[in-house]
Amino acid sequence: MSTSNSSFLPEQSTQITAEEPTRNSPDIDKFVDHFFALMCDRSRRQILQLLAVPNDTPGLPLERRSTDIARELGLSPATTSGHLRQLSEARLIASRREGNVIYYRLYNHLLVRAFQDLIVALDHEHSARQIS
Repeated sequence: MSTSNSSFLPEQSTQITAEEPTRNSPDIDKFVDHFFALMCDRSRRQILQLLAVPNDTPGLPLERRSTDIARELGLSPATTSGHLRQLSEARLIASRREGNVIYYRLYNHLLVRAFQDLIVALDHEHSARQIS
């Protein structure tokens, strides 16, 4: 049995089996649900995207002040603070205080990168559906 993507998949993986799907532990399901609930908010996604982009100071970690994040995204400081708190509690970002200023940076690069890859895949799928 050959498929159009047979060069990427072994022959036996193209066959459909009646096995039960692998189930995640309830803790993993809860974690995934919480992660996607966080990512459902456009402002939080934009914050992560902003923190993934290099800033103007070469050699320094990719970090931004909370006030700069608010200004760049057109959000109020209070709204930005709430989003940053949620992302920090989820360990997606980390912060450091310097006097009265708090700087934020990505903490869990692996999860953020995986989510960015998901966004790219969704963009490709959306574009493909627009053509057909």
